[in-house]
Amino acid sequence: MIELHQVSVTVSLPQAGRKPIAKTLLSEVSLSLAERRVAVIGANGSGKSTLLRLLNGLVLPTAGRVLVDGLDTATQVRQVRARVGFIFTDPLAQLLMGTALDDVELSLRDQVRDKAARRARALELLAERGLADLAEQSVYDLSGGERQLVSLTSVLATQPELVVADEPTTLLDLRNRNTVVAALCGLPQQLILATHDLELAAQADRVVVVDAGRIVADGAPARTIDCYRRLMRDDRP
Repeated sequence: MIELHQVSVTVSLPQAGRKPIAKTLLSEVSLSLAERRVAVIGANGSGKSTLLRLLNGLVLPTAGRVLVDGLDTATQVRQVRARVGFIFTDPLAQLLMGTALDDVELSLRDQVRDKAARRARALELLAERGLADLAEQSVYDLSGGERQLVSLTSVLATQPELVVADEPTTLLDLRNRNTVVAALCGLPQQLILATHDLELAAQADRVVVVDAGRIVADGAPARTIDCYRRLMRDDRP
């Protein structure tokens, strides 16, 4: 269970020759997220990425509390991150090693101490995603969809209880988008994702709409997506 209790996030923005100014990214957000599939939608800069990054302690609340299975992200971040796997929009921001195989092996280092066994397990996990033939290629030679699947494989190798994905299909063409969506939707773990892909959001059990740092709609996909569409029409010049 993910719980946000009156969470606000404020940052200080430097100003040339003047005092920094405070900017609120999220304001007094309270949510309990128990559904198996939750989509978060909103315009660029609305606060949805900040909301997701709160869930594994990448961002800490300025006010309020974020709890993951009762663990506080501000004081128990190591335990939280053992439970919450995070997938970034750009997989190159996440892949740390030169090849897919090396990256998955890195994720397995705490679970599988023996080097040969760890390598064999990494190959097995890549094969499950259809990536066995690409295991020793440079991650820079992979397509966007292949990189995202490698990122997903590396995250899942740590056996998280929850997967959080920040706009995981934004940089992908249609074929790779469909492959990544199928992989995400087939996960046994709870999945919380931010997306601009309304077709993907419609597959969720619950959709949360964020606008100007606040939750403006929350509930069944059809109703909340319609609310978002109307909000975007109202905001259009």
